[in-house]
Amino acid sequence: MERLVFPKDFVWGTATASYQVEGATREGGRGESIWDTFSRKPAAVYAGENGDVACDQYHRYAEDVELMAELGFSSYRFSIAWPRIIPAGTGKVNPEGIAYYRKLCDELHKRNITACATIYHWDLPQPLEDAGGWTNRSVLDAFEEYVKICYKEFGDVVDMWITVNEPYCIALLGHLIGVHAPGHRDLEKALAAVHHINMAHGIAVREYRKTNLKAPIGITWNPDTPRPATASEADVKAANLSRAFNTEVFIFPCLGKGYPELVKSELNCEFPVKEGDMETIAQPVDFLGVNYYFENPVAADEKAKYKVSAKPFWQETTATGWPITPGGLERQLLWIAEVSKGAFGKAEIPIYITENGCAIEDTVTGDGRIHDTRRIKYLQQHLAVCADVIKKGVPLKGYYVWSLLDNFEWASGYSKRFGIIHIDFSTLKRTPKDSAYFLRDVIAGYGDW
Repeated sequence: MERLVFPKDFVWGTATASYQVEGATREGGRGESIWDTFSRKPAAVYAGENGDVACDQYHRYAEDVELMAELGFSSYRFSIAWPRIIPAGTGKVNPEGIAYYRKLCDELHKRNITACATIYHWDLPQPLEDAGGWTNRSVLDAFEEYVKICYKEFGDVVDMWITVNEPYCIALLGHLIGVHAPGHRDLEKALAAVHHINMAHGIAVREYRKTNLKAPIGITWNPDTPRPATASEADVKAANLSRAFNTEVFIFPCLGKGYPELVKSELNCEFPVKEGDMETIAQPVDFLGVNYYFENPVAADEKAKYKVSAKPFWQETTATGWPITPGGLERQLLWIAEVSKGAFGKAEIPIYITENGCAIEDTVTGDGRIHDTRRIKYLQQHLAVCADVIKKGVPLKGYYVWSLLDNFEWASGYSKRFGIIHIDFSTLKRTPKDSAYFLRDVIAGYGDW
């Protein structure tokens, strides 16, 4: 059997997002977010479900922190809900929201777990969306106000900052494909959102550097780096174009490389760039976060709107229909390490896997256990890749499993379970799955296959 061996200072974490786990959407002075609104649109979310209660972590955070500690995790990645901090998006700050996240961080520190806070994980205050949201440049003034409050109120208790989670989902799923909040299907709006979200990241880092805070700050991407379906020149070009449109439009500007020429020359995409914007976006960061779930094969398709189409694959799939492709994680990490090398004058930039996991159709057996062997196999395969790429020189410093809890999985509602801890959504009882105990062993140094 092969043992999963990692450096002694490797960070082992687990991750959630505010709207997916907190619940208490009408408590503690919280304002309304775009996900509160979107989840109430007919047919927008599976079975009409929403995050009103979710996992109720707002009330049960101490229990969840206790479970993390029992499993040996050293870091918890959570997100701060903008509507809890500034309910109207701008203006009056909500002291109850401040108090909640400080209590959460204090509880984590009692158990020697570091607090990794994501500033923006999709829950834009609805009043800002009413004014145009991410398509309106004025949202950046509101975001700057928000991040300054976060640094002021949580700077002494947050150990690691992430500016924005998955800009691709915010801009393209939310503004082009329309399956996420706010549900737009408009290319011009999507391109504006791309640029303004990139700007938001840059502003968050710029303002952070004005403080005396020393915790590392970075960004989390979910790079789409598909492989060409065949070795033909056309399919290779299609894969490059897909990566440029879905990934490089976020990564390259942040690394100081500007927007990729391919999306301009091949797709006639233009971004609403103003003087000084690219310098703002390209603020030096301390680390890069990568969320990885799967890799798709793609081929050239002149009939497709963006000249690329996904192709069938042979791999086993998860409950979401995503192929299980650990090799894609290796290819992606090697690519990220290469394109970020030398950025900001640094030889290399530390990388963290800030999400990785899978949805499996879990079953509670008669003994009250959840024997999620398929999830364990998925995690084994992807952790083996992590151990291997470290040997190859990739500066991978940590791994956060998605997710701590079964939760509100966006447009899929509660139908897809990603957690290593099972939630009975009728009672909110927490039950660690076998995968949680597998990870406990890996963290303790006993990751035998």
